[in-house]
Amino acid sequence: QVQLVESGGGLVQAGGSLRLSCAASGRAFRSYAMGWFRQAPGKEREFVAGIRWGISTTDYADSVKGRFTITSDMAKNTVYLQMNNLKPEDTAVYYCNAASSITTMKNGEYLYWGQGTQVTVSS
Repeated sequence: QVQLVESGGGLVQAGGSLRLSCAASGRAFRSYAMGWFRQAPGKEREFVAGIRWGISTTDYADSVKGRFTITSDMAKNTVYLQMNNLKPEDTAVYYCNAASSITTMKNGEYLYWGQGTQVTVSS
């Protein structure tokens, strides 16, 4: 079992920045790909970004490329999502997740996820 706890959401104006954090613990969590998906009211879950622990391999949704950056800190067992130049359409609940690979994560095959953190971007 893997436990994931998100923090860092909030309300920000368009053009602003937020950093989300995801603290991971539990069995063999470093063997998984880590990442973020989001879900806005009335919409499907959407892959945002993914990363492998200790490896520079990352991937992003086209909608966030150039604005969001995902990183991992193995010493702190934490994954971060730095979000810059936020837009109102980024408003959603953001979930940290673990998957068997970034590919399966992009296909929506999440194995574990946290409770979510709300991000609201005002225009």
